Parts: sequence; C-alpha cells; structure tokens
Amino acid sequence: MTELVSLFFTFLKIGAFTFGGGYAMLPMVSQEVLVHHWMEQEDIVNFIAVSEATPGPFAVNISTYVGSIVAGLPGAISATLGVVLPSFLIILIVACVFEKFKKSGFIKGMMLGLHPAVVGLIGSSVVSVGTQVLFPNGLHMDGSTWFSCFVFLLALFLSFKKKMHPVKLIILGAVFGLAFGYMGIL
Repeated sequence: MTELVSLFFTFLKIGAFTFGGGYAMLPMVSQEVLVHHWMEQEDIVNFIAVSEATPGPFAVNISTYVGSIVAGLPGAISATLGVVLPSFLIILIVACVFEKFKKSGFIKGMMLGLHPAVVGLIGSSVVSVGTQVLFPNGLHMDGSTWFSCFVFLLALFLSFKKKMHPVKLIILGAVFGLAFGYMGIL
C-alpha cells in the first residue's frame, strides 16, 4: 500500500511541476525513478522507448509503465492518476478564469518565461537519452554505435529536410534494426 501512495504522490509532484508535456518531464521522471530505486539508469531508456511507441499521451504512458513495473496494475493506476490529476485540475481552473485574465501582463510574462524553460528541459532530455542510446559505452565506436548514429542522422535528415511523418521514421528505424540484426551486423 505504501508503494502505491509513493507512486501516486511522486507522479502527482511530477504532473504538478512539469510544463510542456511528457518530454519536458523526462529529467524529473528519471531523477525520481532513480531516487526511489524503481529502475536502473539503463532501464530508463527502455521505458522511454515503450512509452513513445505506445499510443496515447507520453506522460500518461510513462507513469503507467513505471507504475506497472513497480506495483502491477494497481501501481499503473496509482501513478497514472497522480500524473493526470494536476493537469486536469489546472485546465479546469484555467477554463473557468481564462477570459478574465488572458490580457494580464503577469500571465503573459509567466508564459514568456515558461516557453524557454520547457525547451531547455526537452533539450536536457535529448542530451541525456541521446548519450545513453548513441554512446552507451562512452565514446567507444563499435558496430552498434555506428549503426545508432547512422539511424539517428538519417531520421534527423528525413524529419527536417523531407518532413517524413514520425510514425514512418519509427517503422523505418525498426526495419533497419531488424535487417541489420538479422544479418548479424549488430
């Protein structure tokens, strides 16, 4: 029971203090998961991959996945309720008072400050996860590191230059991984 309460309040805190969506909450989720010893650093990359590949909001998927690892279905429900409750309450309050305060200099200033902070949090997640995925053994460049860097650069190019849909990029990465793994290159 205490694990369920811990999951709920941990994800309630994450949901309450993270603006900008699931990617912006990655640094906080990673820190909390490690502090509570719910997962190891290597497992965090896997839970991000599963959360990203699963349909639905990223933040909900992360909390559900961590909760299920820690305490099964009751843990998944507890963590998910914790992460969703703050957003639900905030949106409910904002919807009730938005018209009254939308021209407020205080609100405009707050939003102006939140935008770059969110980009910084997302950037932190990119560096953290990118380092773990592209260089898991440091700067040692073995076959899988070269492959990961190749797929990363290809996805970057196809995303920015060719505007390829993210689902197609994910499928393409999986196909490359299957092909290279099957051929014994990785």
